[in-house]
Amino acid sequence: MIAFDFEYCKPSSAAEAVETFNMFREQGKNAMYFSGGTEIITFARVNKLRADAVIDIKGIPECNVLKLHGNQLVIGAAVSLNKITDSKLFPLLGQTVKKIADHTSRNKITIGGNMKSELIYKESVLPLLLVDAKVKIANGSEEEIVSLDAVFNKEIKLNSGNVLLQIIIDTSYIDLPYVSLKRTKISKVGYPVVSVAAIVKDNRIRVAFSGVCDYPFRSSEIETIVNDSSLPVYERVEKVLAHLPSKIVDDIQASRKYRSFVLKNVLLDTLSELEMVT
Repeated sequence: MIAFDFEYCKPSSAAEAVETFNMFREQGKNAMYFSGGTEIITFARVNKLRADAVIDIKGIPECNVLKLHGNQLVIGAAVSLNKITDSKLFPLLGQTVKKIADHTSRNKITIGGNMKSELIYKESVLPLLLVDAKVKIANGSEEEIVSLDAVFNKEIKLNSGNVLLQIIIDTSYIDLPYVSLKRTKISKVGYPVVSVAAIVKDNRIRVAFSGVCDYPFRSSEIETIVNDSSLPVYERVEKVLAHLPSKIVDDIQASRKYRSFVLKNVLLDTLSELEMVT
């Protein structure tokens, strides 16, 4: 049960959504955008989140698109994880999001919601970082397309009131050799101890991580190490662990020592598989 009242709006356009957000802000009310709603509901029930108004973006046509358009794959922010997997349009993304939560939850969890999650994992971001994805953002009555890198630094950072509408991926990336590996504490469903996505592009391995540090990341320094064929694979893996961007997470899912052990094995598996196609 959610222990507070809030206003609910479902605009039919991006401009209307931003206008509605700004209206609430001018009234001194705390408004937030809503797509799948699973996280809002979960946190609101335990009093970790409170809002005066929620603005449902599922009524915005652009947010529900999932299609190939010329040389681009366009994914609306309100498209569910299951729909992405079932479409088979981008196998790496499909396999990665298939491991997030259980099947029923993935009918509601949207890619935009997962990308902007309050949790540290945001696993759907991993393939998008690897393929130089772009995002379409509504800013008032205007829309702009920018690289994901321009708005993602540990998390997606948009100006207040802006709406994430779409993710755009060049189709030259979608059929590249890939690996998607996730290790959890007990079952196949759960928060990752380690989650890794990797592809081979121009004979080089690109790799992104979740669960290792307290934010998802891709590192050019780590990719230089991973692709240094002058070193044995095991030495490269040890070197990667010495060049992580921050401390390895130590929490209820896994100790720092155990996470390090799991990460080593996942990296060994990843390099073993992908070096056969480089």
